[in-house]
Amino acid sequence: MIPKTKTLIVVAGPTAVGKTAAAIELAKHYNTVVVSADSRQFFREMSIGTAKPDTQELAEVKHYFIDSHSIAEPFSVGDFEKQGLALLDELFEVHNHIILAGGSGLYIKAICEGFDDVPKADPVIRENLNHELEEKGITYLQQKLKLADPVYYDEVDLDNPQRIIRALEVFESTGKPISSYRQATVNKRPFHIVKLALNLPREVLYNRINQRVDIMMQHGLLAEVQGLLPYRQLNALQTVGFTELFDYIDGQITLEKAIEMIKQNTRRFAKRQLTWFRRDAEFHWFQASDADVIEQMVNTVSAAS
Repeated sequence: MIPKTKTLIVVAGPTAVGKTAAAIELAKHYNTVVVSADSRQFFREMSIGTAKPDTQELAEVKHYFIDSHSIAEPFSVGDFEKQGLALLDELFEVHNHIILAGGSGLYIKAICEGFDDVPKADPVIRENLNHELEEKGITYLQQKLKLADPVYYDEVDLDNPQRIIRALEVFESTGKPISSYRQATVNKRPFHIVKLALNLPREVLYNRINQRVDIMMQHGLLAEVQGLLPYRQLNALQTVGFTELFDYIDGQITLEKAIEMIKQNTRRFAKRQLTWFRRDAEFHWFQASDADVIEQMVNTVSAAS
């Protein structure tokens, strides 16, 4: 049993806001480690397109769940909950504070609260939805989801057909939205949790997103995506930064258009991340650009612990 004197410090926020840098500074302050809660940084084959901490950042502080899995291995949010809690058991034997950092709201929720087991759907329903995707396109499924589960629609990566199909098959199988299963119970954890979130003015954040995409392209994102072509059907690759470049490789759009779409879809994703985190009243919000933001965060942890 973990003593209640132990504290998990969550560092969340939209993509490109500066979570990695803040998590590292906090980890250095508390002489501890960082556990990643980014649903794509687990995969060792995806590096440039997932904005993983660089070599220098990884050398500054020990990170977990970075390059921990292969895209070929099935790895669900339920798996992350089990493995993450087991890891925290071990880490809390050594550390009083641990940093959980990332922008994947569902993965953070899994560690902090857990969620109900979402029922398995009838395979026929999934088959029908996949057929609708092929025949009518992803926009059609997005609109179905908007009607069936507007809460999840505002949070999910709308460019990820697997996520949309999973939500629709649960709704069509049970008549209940997938978001209702996640909200049903909160599992008490045997450690304190302090939730911190970073934000920036929208224009500043969007400029950072655009610049980050340009830097990713300069660092070889296209070559990374080309190397993953044999695996493009895997769920891990149905995500922003990869699907647009697959379309370019297929000759459906120009490279210029693909880059423009990556920027646009990443901005949309950041907006959904903010929607998710703002729904949780336990988050303490900070301006990432404040010179003393780390001091503010440390003071908040002290007051909340």
